[in-house]
Amino acid sequence: VSAAVESQSSSSSSSSDDLFASPPSPPPPPRTYKPCFVCQDKSSGYHYGVSACEGCKGFFRRSVQKNMAYTCHRDRNCIINKITRNRCQYCRLQRCFAVGMSKESVRNDRNKRKGKKEAVKMTIMETYELTAELGLIVEKICRAHRETFPALCQLGKYTTNSSSDHRIQLDLGLWDKFSELATKCIIKVVEFAKRVPGFTGLTIADQITLLKAACLDILILRICTRYTPDKDTMTFSDGLTLTRTQIHNAGFGPLTDQVFTFAGQLLPLEMDDTESGLLSAICLVSGDRQDLEEPSKVEVLQEPLLEALKIYSRKRRPSMPLMFPKALMKITDLRSISAKGAERVVTLKMEIPGSMPPLIEEMLEDLQNLEQQQKQLVLAPPPRST
Repeated sequence: VSAAVESQSSSSSSSSDDLFASPPSPPPPPRTYKPCFVCQDKSSGYHYGVSACEGCKGFFRRSVQKNMAYTCHRDRNCIINKITRNRCQYCRLQRCFAVGMSKESVRNDRNKRKGKKEAVKMTIMETYELTAELGLIVEKICRAHRETFPALCQLGKYTTNSSSDHRIQLDLGLWDKFSELATKCIIKVVEFAKRVPGFTGLTIADQITLLKAACLDILILRICTRYTPDKDTMTFSDGLTLTRTQIHNAGFGPLTDQVFTFAGQLLPLEMDDTESGLLSAICLVSGDRQDLEEPSKVEVLQEPLLEALKIYSRKRRPSMPLMFPKALMKITDLRSISAKGAERVVTLKMEIPGSMPPLIEEMLEDLQNLEQQQKQLVLAPPPRST
């Protein structure tokens, strides 16, 4: 028996040694996923029901959570791939839905993160308070806005009787004055942009691309906040106050009524300087602008601005939670007006050759070029994936 026990023990020991001495099993091969269903970029896993990259996952989540309403400026049939995906948010979101991304999955994911009811209540309370970091951003943006764009109440208004009776094709006197003021306003927009946190940290090429793309958006937003509805006038930064007819004759032409309509639609929002400044900054640092070298860096800059505007507007109007999305929707309107504004610049160059100030021509002519490039992209075949 003793021999048997020793034999069994020896056998067991040998077996145990064999077990520990055996080489470890090889690690499983890394899991591979099909390319992103939306843009064909490298997928990071299954998100909201489909294989998707981090960029499209984040874009879809933000779009659903913030209930974003995008507009396509072409034919609602833009090509979406990893190169063009930032150029049209509307078509990118439609592509997300078309490949099977689920809104409900975003909501469920959000609910899981919230946890207990007490945590939910705390989260809701916190959304009305700016963090120290966001508070600093708001302070910088507000100061930059005020120091580059005086409020209507600070201006000494003055008027002119020039061509105030009826609309004409163009009043050259008013055009000269308007183009002089517009040049000064563009310089102020550039100054404002340089003071947006993080903007000067972008590549020079991206700074120029963003400025040229957003300049007209910001100029229109600014002049529309100086609208006086009872007199149907707008006031420029030197105090010059023009009627709708005079603004038409100064060069706005067929764009006039659309600009005044937009100004009227801004009135119910009752935006203050901080909100106007934040909305201008959000227009500026938009990662979906064409030809950006580093769009992801631009998106990173825009995120805290969006959060700051959301919290600030909710804190300022606790009973009106829809003011934030309504303000964001104005960006779509601004882009539509800007596209027509760029066309107007080209028309004016033909009507009055040699009279277009160089800065206006340089800043706004590129918008027309971008429109042409975008039309070509719609017609071009998608790039071959390697």
